[in-house]
Amino acid sequence: MHSSTAKARVFATLALIILTLSFTFPMIAFHGTLNKIDNNQASEVSSLSSTVWNLYNQGRYKSISTPKEAHNDLEKMIASSSEIGAASMPIWAVSLEAPNYPKEAFPEGIPVFFHFDGFSGEVHEMNTINHYVGMDPMWVGGTFEREIGIYALLALSLFIIYFIAYNNKLLNYIMLVPASLPLLFIADYSYWLYWFGHNLHDWGAFKIKPFMPTVFGDGK
Repeated sequence: MHSSTAKARVFATLALIILTLSFTFPMIAFHGTLNKIDNNQASEVSSLSSTVWNLYNQGRYKSISTPKEAHNDLEKMIASSSEIGAASMPIWAVSLEAPNYPKEAFPEGIPVFFHFDGFSGEVHEMNTINHYVGMDPMWVGGTFEREIGIYALLALSLFIIYFIAYNNKLLNYIMLVPASLPLLFIADYSYWLYWFGHNLHDWGAFKIKPFMPTVFGDGK
């Protein structure tokens, strides 16, 4: 085996471990749980889903309206009607700062974290802010991507496993897909930012011109 191939398989193994632990496993374990909670079927939430959510939410941001005793405890989050985000690790984040959100009350601004299968953070507050300028709530965008996310990651994981186990040129080319995943995400994310900024509704309290929200860095 060529040394470069051996190195590629080592990196592929590391990528598979990160992909599985950070995204695929928590997405599978928590799949459909938020729908059950929204449909007042909290009693049907499995112990596995609760355990995984509690584990993966250790130290992660919680809405300022969430009681501290409910942090990292899904049952208490449900009981207190707190905002519950996805269990998987976030892949992108934005934070809005404005004079009406003072630093002492909102030290991190109004943050929202994007996941392969949903959102977390101050999602309700951000949607409320967007509503004032006639922008759709965030869940309107990327519905197809969120629906296929878990299956796409499972397929990528399978390709990586085959790449590690077998020496096949076709698999080498297929590995370009998971390698380009960050670029694909940024492209898709940028498209949806443009779509939201150029499809404003008349019911907004404030009328602003169509705009392209900032992808990197600080925007106004």
